[in-house]
Amino acid sequence: MTPDYAERLQAHLRSHANPELAGPMQAYMRDQFAFLGIKSPERTELVRQFLQEHGVPENGELDKAVRELWAQPEREFQYAALKLLGKRSKTADASRIELLEELITTKSWWDTVDELAGHVVGELFTRFPALIPVYTQRWMASDSMWLQRTALLFQLRYKKRTDAALLFDLIRQCADSKEFFIRKAIGWALREYSKTDEAAVRRFVAETALSPLSIREALKYVDRRKPQ
Repeated sequence: MTPDYAERLQAHLRSHANPELAGPMQAYMRDQFAFLGIKSPERTELVRQFLQEHGVPENGELDKAVRELWAQPEREFQYAALKLLGKRSKTADASRIELLEELITTKSWWDTVDELAGHVVGELFTRFPALIPVYTQRWMASDSMWLQRTALLFQLRYKKRTDAALLFDLIRQCADSKEFFIRKAIGWALREYSKTDEAAVRRFVAETALSPLSIREALKYVDRRKPQ
């Protein structure tokens, strides 16, 4: 793997920048980030082509490349970094959590945080379950809304493997939050788990003081399935 892996990937994407699209994309994300103006399908294909030609860095070099991409102002580079992390998610060691925590709290918005939570962190916690109690409680005790959201969402894909007791406990800890992204995450996490255990979710919602937004999101799937 060449020392300038991240630089080559940056050049590859920058060569396809479209300033006419960059403005609307930036506006859609509430002007949180600059954009190159590469739509998702094209960006996905460009990154795929690059990885096919240059491979994926091994874990030591991967962290370096991810940090370099994350430091770029345009959002497409953070998306490319997420793709790299996903490619090595099954071989990362437990220390990867330090990098993930850094990424969750840097250039934070729902698009990157949710990908990190539901995929990368979720995979790492599956492989290293001893990390779960340490980091979920640390994140819930933090002042970071995005770390709290990650704690709520890392089990999104667990289905029958979901630790329902943990999920419900984490939700109780932030049930009175006024933050939109926390209330939404509570509802999302419960909605996904309702596909596995509807009765448990209905019981929890009935017994817990949740915001109207969280309740609405939590029951959206099961209420839609009720016979008319």
